[in-house]
Amino acid sequence: MSLVWIAVIAASALSFVQKWVGYQAPPDVLDRPRVSRVTTLLPIALLGALVATQTATSGSLLVLDARLAALGAAAVLLWLRAPFLVVVVGAAVVAAGLRALGIG
Repeated sequence: MSLVWIAVIAASALSFVQKWVGYQAPPDVLDRPRVSRVTTLLPIALLGALVATQTATSGSLLVLDARLAALGAAAVLLWLRAPFLVVVVGAAVVAAGLRALGIG
């Protein structure tokens, strides 16, 4: 078995244990204001970090290409309160258009 598979299995087991420990936490701990605030904002921060990493990097390089323009277009469409499907299609059209022009 390769080192990669060992890491994947270990990460899966650790994730399972972490989720199980979360279920074992007493309700009074989860009702504390600080814990409640962190558990509310943590998924937003993690998703934002994932989007930023996937949009502006390629390997270990910082890259500004069509993905960043597509993210900007999606942000504008969300700000205009467009339906989700319109946001996704609009961002895809922007990325495809820029890539067709040779940008990104």
